[in-house]
Amino acid sequence: MLVTDLVPASDKDSKRLMLVLHGLGDSMEGYRGLPAELRLPSLNYLLVNAPDPYFMGYSWYDIYGDAAPGVTRSRALLFDLLDSLPERGFAPEDTAVFGFSQGCLMTLEVAARYPRRLAGFVGVSGYVHAPEQLVNELSPVAREQAILFTHGTLDPLIPMPQVRRQVEFLRAAGLTIEWHEFEKEHSFAGEPEFAVIRRFLRERLP
Repeated sequence: MLVTDLVPASDKDSKRLMLVLHGLGDSMEGYRGLPAELRLPSLNYLLVNAPDPYFMGYSWYDIYGDAAPGVTRSRALLFDLLDSLPERGFAPEDTAVFGFSQGCLMTLEVAARYPRRLAGFVGVSGYVHAPEQLVNELSPVAREQAILFTHGTLDPLIPMPQVRRQVEFLRAAGLTIEWHEFEKEHSFAGEPEFAVIRRFLRERLP
């Protein structure tokens, strides 16, 4: 079971929700400020810690060896978490997923394989694990999912050209991906990037 913390919406009656998945070595604590950046008063945030300890934070999968077992395990844990949300009043059509770096990769895993259609997916500064296998294992609703993918032209950890090629490959397979490039490193580009994310979420969680 994943450790989570719900940050309630300013609109107390809202049942719109976004899961927030951090990157390598980070934790949910690194995203306490996200609601203030996005300024979406009707959005609840479910901050999630990855399952594996990594220095002062957590990891979704092994970056030094074979990533596949960790990706598969973490994906299953996220599926279980999503399956539990309707019992808490959060319907799939009112639920989005957001992830940075490793969290972005996991967001794309859910977008491609989760069997229910969600409101939308936001992936920031990540990449795709085993794209060919992913395309061969798409869920029946994968091509209906709305995905926003942003990346930095100056990213030294995950070079943008290879990620752009992966996105083009997924688009060719029928996935609906909105792609944006920002002049940034492995980070956020501030308000210009948050404005794109805010608009995407407003369109899908009106």
